[in-house]
Amino acid sequence: MTTTVPAAGPTPAPVPAAGPTPAPVPAAGSAAVTAGALSGAGSTAAAVPGGGLGGFDRLLEAVVGERAAAVRNVPATLTCFTDHFPRHPVLPGVLLLESMAALARTAAGPGTWRLAAVRGVRFKHFVGPGDQVHLTVEVTAHGPHRTECRATARAGGRVVATARVLALVSDETTREGTA
Repeated sequence: MTTTVPAAGPTPAPVPAAGPTPAPVPAAGSAAVTAGALSGAGSTAAAVPGGGLGGFDRLLEAVVGERAAAVRNVPATLTCFTDHFPRHPVLPGVLLLESMAALARTAAGPGTWRLAAVRGVRFKHFVGPGDQVHLTVEVTAHGPHRTECRATARAGGRVVATARVLALVSDETTREGTA
């Protein structure tokens, strides 16, 4: 949303409207983050490493090193629906997987995490415009440099996608072949 403010010249300059301020993310020592601590679309940006929306709209729960839950709304205005597929719009699986990975990074905790491997991904049902996807991630192995998670996506009361392993590594880890 933009607000127009009269400028000195002949054309008005658009100015972004002030929106809600994101709630601060609890410190690394905090064990849990709940929907009460983080609510609204802007707060998800604070919860995702590197800022920005991380593939989901609302963080419901996050227990660092254990689990996380979030919601992703699928608006009909996504540009991918024009090509994927015009007569029967379907959310591309890679976008659903991106949402799972973003939630896994949140469950992994503070620091910068990148997706290193994905195994056992199953897409069981289509996700289309207007669907609300509930994402859950369970941490199966957690260490300072590597975290592995299991993820599930549900829409309309049924499982639409699963990932048996989402492996994340810390950006502080040296990559193979580098020093």
